[in-house]
Amino acid sequence: MLAVGPHLSISKGLCDALDVALSIGATTFQFFSRNPRGGASKPLDDTDLSNFIKRIKDIPFATPLCHAPYTLNPSSNKEETRDFARMVFKEDLAKLEVIPNICYNFHPGSHVGQGEEVGIRKTIEILNEVMTHDMKVTILLETMSGKGTEIGKTFEELKEIIDNVECREHLGVCLDTCHVFCAGYDIKNDLDGVLDSFDKIIGLDKLKAIHMNDTFNDFATHKDHHQKLGEGFIGSEAFVNIINNPRLKNIPIYLETPNEIDGYKKEIDFLKKNLK
Repeated sequence: MLAVGPHLSISKGLCDALDVALSIGATTFQFFSRNPRGGASKPLDDTDLSNFIKRIKDIPFATPLCHAPYTLNPSSNKEETRDFARMVFKEDLAKLEVIPNICYNFHPGSHVGQGEEVGIRKTIEILNEVMTHDMKVTILLETMSGKGTEIGKTFEELKEIIDNVECREHLGVCLDTCHVFCAGYDIKNDLDGVLDSFDKIIGLDKLKAIHMNDTFNDFATHKDHHQKLGEGFIGSEAFVNIINNPRLKNIPIYLETPNEIDGYKKEIDFLKKNLK
């Protein structure tokens, strides 16, 4: 089964999002844990959550991916921003514990001028504060494009975080196609070479999800501007190669393209049609 789905709002509940996903042929979806550019969060409805867990047990559907808000920055030079990151991590992880096999994706942080070494160390510190060996959620570090002062733009930076987190068995990576291409990893012309590098540095066993996006910006520009599949610098052929690469066949794919529901359906249909 090709596990692919869009990013959906869960304002009406997980079951409503599941209905939307199924209506367009999706076999998973991604959702934000709270306002992506704020801090407001509301508890998951117990009845909706229970019904959702029951429903996905009976259909070929991969567990959705939960995305942290963009405002979460554990690498910040401001302690109040880092306190917010601690709060978000603790609240979100507790809320998600009841969903089997759930993953929680976040941007590793921006060092805001302190330097990569300091930023990485600060992210490690907070992960060590909020993670436990008996937790059920898997936290995913997202690959970044390297715009501004982002950390996580190289596989080496992600490895440094993983290697220094005490509960690293609960850490994984989400590979964002737009981000890695703009960071300088040529998934368009040398996908196997990029996967070889990832495997050597981090290990492909740590790759748990793919954000599939084309890009408005060219290779190694360190920009972050997503485009619809086949309409950017990566191009359709590269995405066909990704879904048919044997090393990636069991990795769930989450579309973060600038689409409405009908646009997501077209992309899902395109990927299914080209699956060999």
